[in-house]
Parts: sequence; structure tokens; C-alpha cells
Amino acid sequence: MPNIVLFSGSSHQDLSQRVADRLGLELGKVVTKKFSNQEISVEIGESVRGEDVYIIQSGCGEINDNLMELLIMINACKIDKKDKSRAPISAKLGANMLSVAGADHIITMDLHASQIQGFFDIPVDNLYVEPAVLQWIRDNIAEWRNCIIVSPDAGGAKRVTSIADRLDVEFALIHKERKKANEVDWMVLVGDMEDRVAILVDNKADTCGTICHAVDKLLSAGATKVHAILTHRVFSGPAISRINNVAFEAVVVTNTIPQEDKMKHRPKIQVIDISMILAEATRRTHNGESVFYLFSHVPL
Repeated sequence: MPNIVLFSGSSHQDLSQRVADRLGLELGKVVTKKFSNQEISVEIGESVRGEDVYIIQSGCGEINDNLMELLIMINACKIDKKDKSRAPISAKLGANMLSVAGADHIITMDLHASQIQGFFDIPVDNLYVEPAVLQWIRDNIAEWRNCIIVSPDAGGAKRVTSIADRLDVEFALIHKERKKANEVDWMVLVGDMEDRVAILVDNKADTCGTICHAVDKLLSAGATKVHAILTHRVFSGPAISRINNVAFEAVVVTNTIPQEDKMKHRPKIQVIDISMILAEATRRTHNGESVFYLFSHVPL
């Protein structure tokens, strides 16, 4: 049977293999897995260009995960633009799903990459946690005038330079290489840490391998203290044990994700409440007012 590729999702591989055997086909190469935070990852392992693709997936078991896996597999086979060979751009898929479901406007906070706004065909207000971070630093770090703002990866350069400019302090960057997801291979620090208070700023912390490696790098480079300020606290897998074993002064997160379970008996973890920002954005949107003020101010 020419021009046909048969793929199996992870829900019922025995059925998929039986169908393939009946058709005299080999199942197509596909890797489906979950990251530490349970996000689904799909990589199609062979070319499907010009082929008719059939995907077998049963609606059973962990039905929501299986449905999402199917949608991501379809997306991986269909799209032309890819972040790596035959991998889907799942953020675009998510944007399409929200639009098709009927959303007219999206209000979000600290997208992992601001370019994600371009995936939507509806208005998006990507609010920033930066004003709340600036307020927390001034209120809680006595030596903030001698601090240096650090990004744990090159992708956060714009974020840390903006915060450093508004505090009138210096910034530094850490360049990292990953050998695979959730694992950092090596790091290079660009910046002078000697006798400075380091403030690591990032918009997400999952397994915390990156920021914990970064703390060791900063302390060995001469930093006197290290604070970490993170917008979205995922803290999956070994994250908490890693934090407990590293010399953070404090790990500051927002409550975009529930925090109560992670804060019990963990004095290092502190929370910035961003509910007032979301509430004011909701009020302004409902009344047809601009939300521009919230990009640089915390509402009273």
C-alpha cells in the first residue's frame, strides 16, 4: 500500500500493531512521552511529507491525556514550521483550540516567550509580573542597591535587563546547554559576581535543575547571597529536594499556580500575590479601558 503511514498513540498499542499486521505495514516511528511536569511531548520519527497518515488512538484510560496526545500527533504531522525535526509547535495548537472553543480575548501573565501572542487570532494581553518583582525587591532585600540581576539562560536577557534598568543596577547572563529535557549539561556565567547579591529572575521553574546549578555557579563566582524570583512555580519531580539542598537566601514565586502544598515547612519559599493585577486587568477590560498602566505599575 503506497503513500500510507500508520502511527500508534500510547493508549492501545496492541490494537495498533494488530491493524498494522493485517495491512502488512510497519507502524510509523513516533516517540510520545511526558516531561516531569506531565506535559505531553510527541516527536514523529520519519518523514510524512506527501503521505496519507492514519493515527490509531483509543478513547479510554487517561482520556484527557490521550485526546491531547492525539491532537498533538495530528499537529506534528500537519504543520510545516517546526522547532526541531517533525516536532509540533504545541503553543500554536493550544491557541487554536482556545479560539475554536469560543474565546474572544486572552488575558495571561508572563508567557514563556512573548512571540506566543502571535499564535492567536484574537486579542491577547500578556501581563508582566515585573512591577510586582520590583516592589518585592525594594521591600525585602536590604542590599538591593548592590545587587546584580541574573538570567539563568540567554532567553531571559530582555526580562533581566528591563528589571536591572529600572533598579539602576547591573545584570548578568548564564548560557546553558541541555543534553536532554529537564537536564542541564553545562553553564557559562557572563558577569562579575564578586561581593554582590545575586537575584536570579526567570518566568518558570519546573524541576529546578537550571536555577540550582545557577546558584552554585554564582556562589563560586563570588556572590554573597542568591535570591531566586520565579513567576510560575511548577516544582515537579526532584524540585523541592534540590531547593532544600542549595544555598538560596529565598525562592520567591507568584500564585499563578497554587502554592500551599509546596510552602508547608519550607521557609525558603515566599509568595508574591498577583491577584490584584489580574483583577484590575479584568475590570479594565470589562469597562473598555487600557491595561497599559499594568505593564509598569502594581495596582493599589
